[in-house]
Amino acid sequence: MEYCLGARNFAAMTVSSCSTWRTRRKTFRTKRNLIKYHCSSCKVRASSVNAGRDSCVAVKEDFADEEDYIKAGGSEVVFVQMQQNKSMDKQSKLADKLPPISVSDDVLDLVVIGCGPAGLALAAESAKLGLQVGLIGPDLPFTNNYGVWEDEFRDLGLEGCIEHVWRDTIVYLDDGDPILIGRAYGRVSRHLLHEELLRRCVESGVSYLSSKVERITESTSGHRLVVCEHDMVVPCRLVTVASGAASGKLLEYEVGGPRVSVQTAYGVEVEVENNPYDPSLMVFMDYRDIKQEVPCLEFEYPTFLYVMPVSSTRVFFEETCLAAKDGMPFDILKKKLITRSEEAVYECIMKEWSYIPVGGSLPNTEQKNLAFGAAASMVHPATGYSVVRSLSEAPHYASAIANILKQDHSKGRLARERSIENISMQAWNTLWPLERKRQRAFFLFGLALILQLDIEGIRMFFHTFFRLPKW
Repeated sequence: MEYCLGARNFAAMTVSSCSTWRTRRKTFRTKRNLIKYHCSSCKVRASSVNAGRDSCVAVKEDFADEEDYIKAGGSEVVFVQMQQNKSMDKQSKLADKLPPISVSDDVLDLVVIGCGPAGLALAAESAKLGLQVGLIGPDLPFTNNYGVWEDEFRDLGLEGCIEHVWRDTIVYLDDGDPILIGRAYGRVSRHLLHEELLRRCVESGVSYLSSKVERITESTSGHRLVVCEHDMVVPCRLVTVASGAASGKLLEYEVGGPRVSVQTAYGVEVEVENNPYDPSLMVFMDYRDIKQEVPCLEFEYPTFLYVMPVSSTRVFFEETCLAAKDGMPFDILKKKLITRSEEAVYECIMKEWSYIPVGGSLPNTEQKNLAFGAAASMVHPATGYSVVRSLSEAPHYASAIANILKQDHSKGRLARERSIENISMQAWNTLWPLERKRQRAFFLFGLALILQLDIEGIRMFFHTFFRLPKW
């Protein structure tokens, strides 16, 4: 089936029905004036440049170091913030469903920092085991699209959170025959997943504080003190940071490890006149050439189209760069996506800016503060997938934390003070045992290879990969 998107109609109709595609250019058209923007979690300065692309530089003191800044969005931080702060009206506010954390003489067993899927899942599983758990973080909805293998979500008991399933998944690498993977793929309902994880938190008795965390300190008794905005302090026996990849202000990472890379993707969900893809097949990757009237150097870097054809007229298209050292800019991805499509677009329903740090160093597994999810480097270095791993490991990790805290509770105060470091190390070893570290090192080798491959190398790699036996 022919689908090399070439885009005059697409571009013209998208701009009229989805005018914010041009928002950035209009917003930043300032004739060399320096403009300051205040985003929800960082200050951003944006200035125009002669190349026609606006560069955004986050204020360095908002991040632990350069690596942390890149993890937070780097030069694309404005778009990352736009994605994070989207309005999702169907999703409940955490503060409306969870009781507030009571700051008194009581010391919580566990504080989980971060309210994404990883944080909510770990908080719920830990509280279910009898721990007093507090959840802290901004009350933001789930805004990213999550794609999952249907069998993996079914194994987690979350098949009810999948809003659409494709019976098979297809890959286009070149003009040759496409490859059928033979595995059903699902699109997760952000609303249903958020409500399900929140329901579990409510049922297990998790308490909540809507606040950013400034730092984590230690009391003379050995308890952890979570210092929030407005000098509010929440004491606890153990802290787990699940606030995303850019958590360098709260965690220590191994020194001298590999440099972080970035997967970026720009997507739109649209109503089209004719969907060029079979609605029964999810397009995992389309690496076929983009047909250009005028060849452009920036188009030569390998990217692929990821397509969720919801119906014969409704499609989610996403142009994706699997990994790049500095992250491919959203502007380039948007141009490539528009150039691919020659379909008439009636309505733009949703836009997405996906920014996923991949690779980088592991957390220092000798530190007292724990981590989970992207903050714990649990994102797959070569693919960017992480949600299923976080959801599947949450029960086991919660059980390990509960067992460790219950053992520690039976000891005297002096013994507890001496063993706090050992407690954390036990938990870290559960999350990152030696075999897991070896496995990740191999994934990092795969990432390093991907970063070096041109489009022909990528095609050869995936032709080989998908011919491997299923096992």
